[in-house]
Amino acid sequence: MAITAAEVNKLRQETGAGMMDCKKALEEANGNFEEAVVILRKKGMKVSANRADRETKEGVVIIRTNAENNHAIIFGISCETDFVAKNEEFINFANSIGNAAQSANAATVAELMEVNIDGVKISDRLIDYTGKIGEKITVMHYNNISGDSIVPYIHSNAKLGVLVVLNAAQTDANLMAGKDVAMQIAAMNPVALDKDGVSADMVEREIEIGKDMARQEGKPEAMIEKIAMGRLNKFYQDNTLLNQSFIKDGSMNVAQMLDKTQKDLTVTKFLRISVG
Repeated sequence: MAITAAEVNKLRQETGAGMMDCKKALEEANGNFEEAVVILRKKGMKVSANRADRETKEGVVIIRTNAENNHAIIFGISCETDFVAKNEEFINFANSIGNAAQSANAATVAELMEVNIDGVKISDRLIDYTGKIGEKITVMHYNNISGDSIVPYIHSNAKLGVLVVLNAAQTDANLMAGKDVAMQIAAMNPVALDKDGVSADMVEREIEIGKDMARQEGKPEAMIEKIAMGRLNKFYQDNTLLNQSFIKDGSMNVAQMLDKTQKDLTVTKFLRISVG
């Protein structure tokens, strides 16, 4: 039977598949729209299964914050190649998922997969899009957070994003300080907010490293423990956000910069995610 351009376009809008794929699916389904959707989805599933072991080292980070800046969603949409990651259609696809995630206030990836975009679940949208572009597509590092004031930052290549949660209502000065902290996090990749956030395993590892280094340097055994603890404190200074030297002014640390901006201003939480 003859397949019209309008029918092909409707199927394309529904599934995101290419025009020729939509035409072939409609022909195979003898013009039955729902059956054609199933055919395309099965094709996507087949492509997805064939690429299940592929690495997704490219993609974009998506952030959504509400008007009050006290709630935010952050996640990555990863793909296999830089060519796809930079494609406007892929970016629009990722943004459509971000918009749906924010509207539905999905708390987890599992919840997000059940959210509908124009009547189609996101889990199915991912399959459809995989079938269309022939690359593995993954939602990664999904987080939904709230706080007094949230400052977002996406690095220029869109592969890295940061959320900074401040303990005070947002002012112009706080917003500027929050952006500075976000860029610090992007550049310095702290392991925790402060030393209390460092895991016991990491502390133990750093102490043992400090001891081994002291022994290799020939330090007296009686001094080994003290030297290791000194190096642990240096680790905290270099690797925990509030203790790090502020990259824009090394005369103070991040905690001091925030307190200088507003008395008792601090970061209560941060998230840093990247794709690739």
